[in-house]
Amino acid sequence: MFNRTSLQVAAALASISLLAGCSLFGDDEAEAENKIVVGTTSSPTTLDPAAAWDSSWELYRNVFQTLLSFPTGSTTPQPDAADCKFSDAVSKVYQCDLRDGLTFSSGAKLDAAAVKHSIERIRAINADGGPNGLLGSLERIETSGDKTVIFRLKESDATFPFVLATPAMSIVEPASYPADELRTDGKVVGSGPYTLENYTEGQEAALVKNPSYKGYADRKNDAVTIRYFGDSEAMVAALKKKEIDATYRGLTAEEVVDLSEKKPENEGLQVVESTGATIHYLVFDPQDPQAGKPAVRKAVAQLIDRGALVAKAYRGTAEPLYSMVPKGIAGHTTLFFDQYGDPSVDKARKILRKAGIDEPVKLTFGYATDRYGSSTAAEFAEIKRQLEASGLFEVTLVGKPWKEFQEAYQKGDYPVFGRGWFPDFPDPDNFIAPFVGKENVHNAPYEQPEITDQLLPESRRKSDRAAVTTQFERAQQILVEDVRLLPLWQGKLYVAASEEIGGGERALDPQTVMQMWELHRKTSW
Repeated sequence: MFNRTSLQVAAALASISLLAGCSLFGDDEAEAENKIVVGTTSSPTTLDPAAAWDSSWELYRNVFQTLLSFPTGSTTPQPDAADCKFSDAVSKVYQCDLRDGLTFSSGAKLDAAAVKHSIERIRAINADGGPNGLLGSLERIETSGDKTVIFRLKESDATFPFVLATPAMSIVEPASYPADELRTDGKVVGSGPYTLENYTEGQEAALVKNPSYKGYADRKNDAVTIRYFGDSEAMVAALKKKEIDATYRGLTAEEVVDLSEKKPENEGLQVVESTGATIHYLVFDPQDPQAGKPAVRKAVAQLIDRGALVAKAYRGTAEPLYSMVPKGIAGHTTLFFDQYGDPSVDKARKILRKAGIDEPVKLTFGYATDRYGSSTAAEFAEIKRQLEASGLFEVTLVGKPWKEFQEAYQKGDYPVFGRGWFPDFPDPDNFIAPFVGKENVHNAPYEQPEITDQLLPESRRKSDRAAVTTQFERAQQILVEDVRLLPLWQGKLYVAASEEIGGGERALDPQTVMQMWELHRKTSW
């Protein structure tokens, strides 16, 4: 995501608990037992979808609807509030027809005008850190009657349905959300599976089943309370004390390993692993005297031992990545491994010597201390160890809090720096396009015309996303040849919950956003 606050990588944990319908208790007790309590360290930055391109999406998915969505197991957007399709042959006109009888939790009608209002206000407000950047291909929105919305695009863009399926495009009630300013009263009016009953910033969000909801979600509980923790240590303690039923987002690699061990304090708990789409990678500054040299970048690529990196820094909670497009996304390759093979000091030395570089290369690596999890420092310490053990590099590490780190790399203070990426949608475009071009997410121009002027436009003309493999394989080959970006690892996802909790394996959608409605207790008897 272009300005999106990355969700905690390599430690994105998910799951939850609740009690299903059958019960031997009285009505009051049964009602209480149908509620679940979830802990997370990732609280919303705002309750207004027009202002958030970050972990606030987790809450939005459960209280708002979008025209399209990503049900568990889907690889392409599916109908939510509407049935949608391109109405032309070049992916420039996209039409959505709303479901019958949609209403907001306030009772107001959800119609085409509300959809138009919701998305146009994103562009009108253009909030700092907001999702307006996702709408770059949108020219204008038209409506036809109460049920039809037509999106006209400036250029062919078959990824536009994926954008509409993100929680950033949540549909809001026009009467409650001004067209030109953000809503700031701490309340929510949506049409999603749940309504927000109570909210205390940084502490708790209480969700209850929305009786007027019409959508694809099959809700298996009546209510969810989300508790926001300042740190994972307190969250884990609450889980072990059964003060919360489950955790997601924020556990460290050490905590994942600890919770997976069989010992008395973990009795009755489970940790379930699945593949995630979060990636971590290095960025080389082309203006730096050393990092700007292709031979230096290629030598680094030849030396990095990803297996040792994830074993030491992440204790197996991540896996080596040899492509900017991760495993599980169409177009994934292993081209960096194909090019460089196993780490080799001899090969790296030959690369440098051939370029006339005989002395150890001095490089500074920058990283964020507070954005991607506590294991980041260990990760960069291991990178430094590997490079210096070769005798070919002298590495200085500089770790700073995210705000300072971001300002520093945007000014070009780091020859090399680490970034994490959590995709806006599960399409290879979102792992290539944000990183290339004169203006990109790294503020380091990477002008590669074959990708930006040929491969990406070609792929965006194809609504069948399974048919774009050729374009993205070629794009990745170019990235390997340039080594402006060096993929390191791909995060795994975990469900940590009571053993009696089911649905954790289905709770994360392809965006790894939590679908609270999938969670249930395996038995209530």
